[in-house]
Amino acid sequence: MNDQPILVGISSCLTGLEVRFDGGHKRESFLTGTVSRFVDFVTVCAELEVGMGVPREAVRLIRRPDGVHMEGNRTGRDWTEDMERFCRQRVEELRALGLCGFILKKGSPTCGMERVRLYSPEGMPEKNGVGLFARALIEGIPDLPLEEEGRLCDPPLRENFFERVFAFRRLQRLFIPGWSRGDLVRFHTAEKMLLLAHDERGYRTLGRLVAGAANRPAESVEQEYRSVFMATLRRKSSRGRNANVLQHMLGHLREGLAPRFRQDVAQEITHYRAGLVPLVVPMTMLAHYARVLEVPYLLGQTYLEPHPKELMLRNHV
Repeated sequence: MNDQPILVGISSCLTGLEVRFDGGHKRESFLTGTVSRFVDFVTVCAELEVGMGVPREAVRLIRRPDGVHMEGNRTGRDWTEDMERFCRQRVEELRALGLCGFILKKGSPTCGMERVRLYSPEGMPEKNGVGLFARALIEGIPDLPLEEEGRLCDPPLRENFFERVFAFRRLQRLFIPGWSRGDLVRFHTAEKMLLLAHDERGYRTLGRLVAGAANRPAESVEQEYRSVFMATLRRKSSRGRNANVLQHMLGHLREGLAPRFRQDVAQEITHYRAGLVPLVVPMTMLAHYARVLEVPYLLGQTYLEPHPKELMLRNHV
């Protein structure tokens, strides 16, 4: 597992493949350039793979008395049964691959996560639909990090998504056959600061689960820990919670760090809390002093580097 690449699913058109209904693509340079250095993309185009072809008739979602249907805009051909069958099968294949996340094309009747146009039988649209493939992913792999490419333009949402992708991979590495309670304790200890930056209640819930793990079946512990862990990380970290975590970490340097250096770090934490500098500034200082003073507890915290620095996810103010 440690040697396997990090696999992230992606709507094929976002990689530059010309698979859209009009024969075009929607290539995203950040994904195909920067991100592709750290993950291997698994491309999926549900409409092409179900047999619609390229170019093809555009489809839309229509609310019928018996549920949501996918129908051709011009011919009215109903693709619902074929598409739902394909989605169930494809999601099972993706689950078996061990995906760590999926990036979906916004607004698509197959891939849109939210606000997809959903038409009434009279032809009036409302933006409250979910694409059929996206829904199958949500239901079939409920803890999998999902995001639309449009939302990844928002720096905090981008950071949160990729943080969850790499966290999902760490969970995969933890829960290999034969994992022990000791493994879980060490993992939970290393993730403490990251979890606290998102939601203290989630961290406490996971702590109680770890404490009682010896009295429960391993499969049950794994399932619940994974679910609560990923749900905790879905809650966006805030400037205030990050600053509190940074202050807590600075406390671990109190004995070895000269007062003037502690004051420098504390000042940058204050600047970060006020929105004057990005998170990477006080974080880099803390990581530097943790290495200089050789503080094992801090150096073991994934919060210091939960994803590759090259993604620059903590460089926004």
